[in-house]
Amino acid sequence: MIALLSLTGLVVAGVLGLHALSAAVRSTRETASVLPYESGLRPQQHAVSRYHARWYAITVLFLAFDMEMIFMYPWAVVVADLGAQAVAEMFGFLAVLLVGVVYVWREGALRWA
Repeated sequence: MIALLSLTGLVVAGVLGLHALSAAVRSTRETASVLPYESGLRPQQHAVSRYHARWYAITVLFLAFDMEMIFMYPWAVVVADLGAQAVAEMFGFLAVLLVGVVYVWREGALRWA
C-alpha cells in the first residue's frame, strides 16, 4: 500500500512539475495562443486544402499491399491445416487486391516522372 501511494505521489509531482515547466518556458506572444498550426507561426496554406488526385491512387496502392501483408501472415500459419480451400480463398483475396493495383497502374500512380 505504501509503494502504491508513493508511486501515485511521484506521478502527481511529475505531472505538476511538467505543467510548471511548460508554463515557465512557453511564449507569451498573442499568435502562439491563437494559431494552432506550426507552433504559432502563420499557416502557409489553408488547413483543409485539397490534395492532388494522384495521392489517392497511391493510397489505394499502399492499402492493397498493406492488406496483403496483414492477411498473408496469419494465413501462412494455418494454410497447412485448412488445405486447398484456404489456398483458393487466398487467390480470390489476391485477385481483389490485384484489381486495385491494376487500377493504380492505369491511373499512372506508378510513374514517378
